Amino acid sequence: MRAKREYRDREEVEVAVLDALVDRAEGGMTVFEIRAAVDADIDRLEGALADLKADGLISVEEDGGRMVVLPDDRVVPDPGEVVDEDEGFIDSIRERFGL
Repeated sequence: MRAKREYRDREEVEVAVLDALVDRAEGGMTVFEIRAAVDADIDRLEGALADLKADGLISVEEDGGRMVVLPDDRVVPDPGEVVDEDEGFIDSIRERFGL
C-alpha cells in the first residue's frame, strides 16, 4: 500500500519510508526493518526520519521493549481507497494548478 497522494510530494527517501510504514501501519517498524525496506544509506534514512517526525507524519513508540516507528493516521489511506501507482500527466497538471 502507498501513502496518500498529498504526502507524496516529498523527498524520495521520505516517500519510501512512508510507503513502508503504511504497509505495516498496525504494528509499526523498527529502524532496522525500515532500513531493510528502503534503499537508502543510513544518513539519508536518518534525515528522512527526522524530517517526517518534525512534520508530525510519524511517531516513535515503545512496543514490548523495542522502539517502533508508526505512520500518522492521516498518511494511511482508508480501507478500499486506491492510491494511484502511476499518476497521469493530466492529473499531475490539475494537481499542480489546483484544478
